[in-house]
Amino acid sequence: MESFDLELPAQAPGIAPADAALFGVVSSGNLEVLVEAGPLPDRCRFHVETTAHGFTDVWQAVLADFAAGHRVGGLSFSIHDAGATPAVVSLRLAQALQSLEAS
Repeated sequence: MESFDLELPAQAPGIAPADAALFGVVSSGNLEVLVEAGPLPDRCRFHVETTAHGFTDVWQAVLADFAAGHRVGGLSFSIHDAGATPAVVSLRLAQALQSLEAS
C-alpha cells in the first residue's frame, strides 16, 4: 500500500458539504472517494491510499488537472484506490462533485 498527501491551489469557493460524503466502492480496479469540507477556501487537499506502487507522479498530474478544472476550493478528498486507471479516477472525482452539487 502506498499513500501520500497533496495540497493544491483551487478555484474558490467550492461546494461546502454539510457532512462527509462517500462515493464509489473499493474493489478490483476501482476506488472510493470521501469528500469533506477543508480548512482553506482557495486550496484543496487530497489524501491517496493506493495499491499501485510507483505512480505518485501520475496521481499528482491527474489530481492537479482535476483541481485546475473544477471548483474544489475548500474541499478535502480521501481516495482509497484498488488499481483504478487515471480515467476512472477523474470520472469518480467528477461524479462525487456532481452528486454534491445536486444535494
